[in-house]
Amino acid sequence: MLTLEQISAEIPNALQGVNLEGLGPREEGKVRDIYVVDDRRVLVTSDRVSAFDRVLGTIPFKGQVLNQLSAWWFDHLSDVVSHHKISTPDPNVMVTREAKPLMVEVIVRGYITGSTSTSLWTLYEQGIDRPYGLELPEGLRKNQKLPEAVITPTTKAERGQHDERLTCAQVTEQGLVEPDLWAHVQRTALEIFARGQEIARNAGLILVDTKYEFGLIDGKLALIDEVHTPDSSRYWSADTYQAAFDAGRKPEQYDKEHLRLWLGQQGYKGDGPAPDLAPDVVSEVARRYIDIYERLTGLTFAPGAQPASKRITASLAQGWL
Repeated sequence: MLTLEQISAEIPNALQGVNLEGLGPREEGKVRDIYVVDDRRVLVTSDRVSAFDRVLGTIPFKGQVLNQLSAWWFDHLSDVVSHHKISTPDPNVMVTREAKPLMVEVIVRGYITGSTSTSLWTLYEQGIDRPYGLELPEGLRKNQKLPEAVITPTTKAERGQHDERLTCAQVTEQGLVEPDLWAHVQRTALEIFARGQEIARNAGLILVDTKYEFGLIDGKLALIDEVHTPDSSRYWSADTYQAAFDAGRKPEQYDKEHLRLWLGQQGYKGDGPAPDLAPDVVSEVARRYIDIYERLTGLTFAPGAQPASKRITASLAQGWL
């Protein structure tokens, strides 16, 4: 495990982006860039970090952690569902097959939590009848484990334009996904989530909720995008959960929520200029990301040699495409 001092020393070297000349076309995203090469896509991650649908700065090693952790999960879930990964020739690069994304993203929740106006807990606390079309028991407390995992789909993300109030029934009623395929998606998502919870539990973590993106490759369902990373999932420390729950406190966050909480403490809610990310906060978020990677995989995080831009370009020249 890298020390906080080692992580802090890398803050100036955080990867803000790599422009691979001669490889394209390029699709620029918030935290990674995508290059289309024939029937493949080259995903190049950066260390850019977003919150409130805005890029707010960089966190060293973030791109490598998310890329390598997703690759690890793809391999460990391949007996449940196929995926789009072909190879990971560099810590920041994943080569994938072309996929046709479904029009909905699948959020699976194992706990009732959240603080936004559309969170499951907020709607439940307000007495909304059947939030997201779900039948929930009475008497639940915030951050409590649900009797069974539930699915709350959203329309595919378009710069924050999520439909957080979409129900499973509306997915087929609105013709977003064919009924048989949607039933397959739900079964698959719940099975993946159960596998993720088991692996997290063995690592001393709680997989609280997560977002999956599915697509079709050659007409068959495939898992695409990030999987069970600190950006796409909410993780709590299992060691501190029960005491925090009993005391009515938020459990220790091992995901991007740790950064969002700090921003909230600075009074930032997503509007206007954001505060500069404090170096100690950046280092702590990076430490937690690396800790999740090492706990889940059982591997020691080994960052790629710097500078990343030259390393990636050199990998490209070696013909890994």
